[in-house]
Amino acid sequence: MIEVAAGPGAGEVEDLTAAGLLASIKASRETENAEAARQLVLAAQWADLHPPESIHSAATFAVPGCEHEEPIAGEGAPLVTEFCVAELGTVLGISTVAAKKLIGHALELRHRLPRLWDQVHTGQVPAWRARSVAETTIHANPALTREAAGFVDAQVAAVAGRIGPAQLDRLVAETITRYDLAVTDPTADPEDGYLSVDPRHVTVHDDDVHFAGTMRIEAEIDLADALDLDRAVAHDAATQKALGSQLSLDARRAKALGNLARTQTALDLAGPGADNEDLPPAREVVIHAHFDATLSGDTTVFGPTGRMENGQRLVLLEQIQAWCGDTHTSVTVKPVIDLNATLTAQTGKVPALIREQIMLRDRTCVFPNCGRPARGCDIDHLVPWDEHADAEGRPQPGPTTTSNLAALCRFHHRLKTHSAWRYAMVAPGVFEWTAPHGHRYRRDHTGTTELDPPDPPGIPRPRRR
Repeated sequence: MIEVAAGPGAGEVEDLTAAGLLASIKASRETENAEAARQLVLAAQWADLHPPESIHSAATFAVPGCEHEEPIAGEGAPLVTEFCVAELGTVLGISTVAAKKLIGHALELRHRLPRLWDQVHTGQVPAWRARSVAETTIHANPALTREAAGFVDAQVAAVAGRIGPAQLDRLVAETITRYDLAVTDPTADPEDGYLSVDPRHVTVHDDDVHFAGTMRIEAEIDLADALDLDRAVAHDAATQKALGSQLSLDARRAKALGNLARTQTALDLAGPGADNEDLPPAREVVIHAHFDATLSGDTTVFGPTGRMENGQRLVLLEQIQAWCGDTHTSVTVKPVIDLNATLTAQTGKVPALIREQIMLRDRTCVFPNCGRPARGCDIDHLVPWDEHADAEGRPQPGPTTTSNLAALCRFHHRLKTHSAWRYAMVAPGVFEWTAPHGHRYRRDHTGTTELDPPDPPGIPRPRRR
């Protein structure tokens, strides 16, 4: 028996027959599609309110880092001012990147895919399907001219947008050939193509860490180097087995590659007690890992799991112990920083210790809905540092202190500096932002929360009781 959870409208739903329920959910989907189509129109109109002229007429000279125009759709679509994207994103509760995609898709459909645009607004094609076509035509390589995009539009509209990703890719490829957009690829020459490109590379996929604590590596190297590497890996794997390793051959070969990376010798593999004091550290690595710790008497007890700062990945304490316990490893232990302490410097440049504290406290860029890791962000003075205050005998309005610093990615740092966006820290690590049109947001470790929005023109807000 399936129980129906009580909630808004639960009584009405329980009274529906099976046919009525299907009809109701179909009507709900049609309403959703209509609102998604309307959202595309409004996004395009938002772009219309922010043409490049709105910033060119406001400034007579360029200031480094200030707002500029940006193409976010294909050839023939209008440019927009880059900072307008962020305000739309915060109102919708999405990131600036997602808002940029929404506006770009709207402009691409309206200006380069007009047939598909019309079908979206007559209900023939859902907005999500049209947006997938727009995403493809915007990022086609080589870029589609307006005429080429029109050809894609005609073909897709002819089937009312019912086209899958593979068919769409083939259609774009045909369009590139039809309109002679492809550039001659010298690497495609069967005889001399290799002269135009050097295929050698070593790629470490550090954005894809397996739960077992492993990482994928791929490489294309010189033939002689490859043969030498294979012999070295095979020799190391055989040495491990001779020393008693019970690992599989593949695991020993993988470990051998790590041994080569650490420039370890057979003497190192012989185990502890070997005379290796004169050898340089084979492994020097800084791991940003965070574990909860408690005191049990005089002993510090760490939790079994923590998180890797890079990507917020979970990690086991025993994995960290294994990494640090390998032979001939240089372990860097950074001092514990009290995130509740107030650190201050007498200079406009943020010292390393304070920078580290802010990065650990904020974790990501503190702009609403932005998730860029703080370790790659700028450290911003909420109230700017005044370089002339000391010389003129005035108090420093923007001191370099914990309560006046925050992590901002470069784009949102520029946005805060060169636009009407403003923010303040209301508690350690808690920020309240005010957008140019009055919308307010709170950003903390749990995410972004919209505060009381401004009253829309002509629409009074109901009173709270």
